[in-house]
Amino acid sequence: MRIRTLAGAIGVGTVVWALVVRGSLTLDLGVGRRFRRLGPITITVAAPREVVFDVVSGPYAERVPRALRETVEVLERGEDVLLAAHRTKAYGLTATTVETVRFERPERVHFRLVRGPVPHVVETFSLREVAGGTELQYSGELGTDFWALGRFWGAAVARTWEATVASSLESARIEAERRAARA
Repeated sequence: MRIRTLAGAIGVGTVVWALVVRGSLTLDLGVGRRFRRLGPITITVAAPREVVFDVVSGPYAERVPRALRETVEVLERGEDVLLAAHRTKAYGLTATTVETVRFERPERVHFRLVRGPVPHVVETFSLREVAGGTELQYSGELGTDFWALGRFWGAAVARTWEATVASSLESARIEAERRAARA
């Protein structure tokens, strides 16, 4: 009987874990909420700020670039804000987050998590003109519930989140520099 109970608990725990990782279940109780910093991650791009902004905002344009259609889906569009689903591979699963995205051309892009593996994420991409191009800086904040358990989960999510952002920044740098060289 104990083995069946343990097996059942492990099975339920595994299902809950998979749902949380995929972003299908967000535990947002506000109990024991802890916050941690995301970033900052800063890169210098050898391209004008307007070009970098266009590249960063490109996945949310009226027509999503073909290479990004499987990872970004615009769900609702307003004048300077939209709601988008983002798909990312995490722990062997596809995590789907839903975020609002707000644009302040050409200085900032803001993100706020609506649904995902943690209850709270706010992020900003800031663009600043510097000699020879643009400084692109990512920073944010991630919040989890349940004290130490949440802190542990937040650290795991933050590692994947920041690695995904770093990869996106590098892709944006390459594309912006390609466009600037072509112009």
